[in-house]
Amino acid sequence: MAKLTKKQKDLASKVDREKLYGPDEAIGLVKSLATAKFDETIEVSMNLGVDPRHADQQVRGMVNLPKGTGKTMRVAVFAKGDNAEKAKEAGADVVGAEDLMEDMQGGNLNYDRVIATPDMMGVVGRLGKILGPKGLMPNPKLGTVTPDVVKAVEDAKSGQVQYRVEKAGIVHAGIGKASFSEADLKENFEAFVNAVVKAKPTGAKGKFVRKIALTSSMGPGVKVDITDVANA
Repeated sequence: MAKLTKKQKDLASKVDREKLYGPDEAIGLVKSLATAKFDETIEVSMNLGVDPRHADQQVRGMVNLPKGTGKTMRVAVFAKGDNAEKAKEAGADVVGAEDLMEDMQGGNLNYDRVIATPDMMGVVGRLGKILGPKGLMPNPKLGTVTPDVVKAVEDAKSGQVQYRVEKAGIVHAGIGKASFSEADLKENFEAFVNAVVKAKPTGAKGKFVRKIALTSSMGPGVKVDITDVANA
């Protein structure tokens, strides 16, 4: 593990590692500790009582953050004809078919979201081994395989985030930037946590939300008191 710099140690000393902070206090503290020269991302991590190796304990989905993410999303769309034109007008960064597939096979995967119309899945399916590990594979359950490319592109651009539980039972996502107001960060935090709570799978037993922490890109983690979190 890398040694902490003097600045990191100084920031970490301002957080009581044993304390569980209420959401308002946690957000204020994380925001105050985001002192890098760039606009740090504020991220939430949730430890869930699931074992993702079991199909009935998967947790994944999309949530629209009411105040956006503060990040410019790069969106690629697999579509032809009229749908391709609609996707371009909606603001997609790249629209294509076989040409886009070949470009991705060549290693160009600089996208945050990949969307496809149902008729293009024969082409997109060939990219499973490339897009799957990066969490970019279009999926009907997540609304990224859809005939309504306009809505999918607009959602991606306006602050929709995708979440998926990792091996250790952790879900995490950026919920805004350090430059956001505390009120806006809290609104996004609540939207994300509530979406994950609602996505509780049938196979989850016992307490579902075990721990929640907030952090900024370069700052220390702050534990959140989950008794204040609805339905946790």
